Amino acid sequence: MTKVKICGIKTLSDAKVAVDYGADAIGFVFAESVRNVSKEKARAIVRKLPPFVTTVGLFVNDTAENIEAICRFCGLDAIQLHGNERPSLLNKLKAFKTIKAFRIQNEKDILPIKKYKPDAILLDGYSEKNMGGTGTSFDWKIVKDIRTSIPIIVAGGLTPLNVSRAIKIVKPYGVDVSSGVESSPGKKDRKLIKKFIDAVKK
Repeated sequence: MTKVKICGIKTLSDAKVAVDYGADAIGFVFAESVRNVSKEKARAIVRKLPPFVTTVGLFVNDTAENIEAICRFCGLDAIQLHGNERPSLLNKLKAFKTIKAFRIQNEKDILPIKKYKPDAILLDGYSEKNMGGTGTSFDWKIVKDIRTSIPIIVAGGLTPLNVSRAIKIVKPYGVDVSSGVESSPGKKDRKLIKKFIDAVKK
């Protein structure tokens, strides 16, 4: 069964809605974004979540020291690196599960992946302005033949209407959604969350 992560969570009510509808993971954005959440708020939400829900912190071009400090403070399970981080940064964060994001525009964007050894690879759409959460998709056929033993997560422009097709083409370990379940930037929509998770788990 394909795993589902709902990213950009800012409130306990949104987190509970996602979990109640079957989300496997919850993501908190600590980078500059309309979805940014303070470490204090994230910790308060994490403490109220039930067991077996994976909590992930998203960072962009941050230092290993700051990333680890925030993750320990909040009690997070995993780290998602969504910038231009070097492979050496992952080596400094071995106390946590790591997810490295790669923005896919064409075939050549797949080449750098082999330099990294994260616990999971996240494939996102490319945008000149932002590193993630843009609602920008990519051609899933570009990555359908990637050969790696590392779990693959698909993100970028996923919605309740197209996620099942993305899963059929890529056959990923999981899918990650943020803007695709929002009524406006940064505002989660419970109906869209339910439709998205239902589309994945059907």
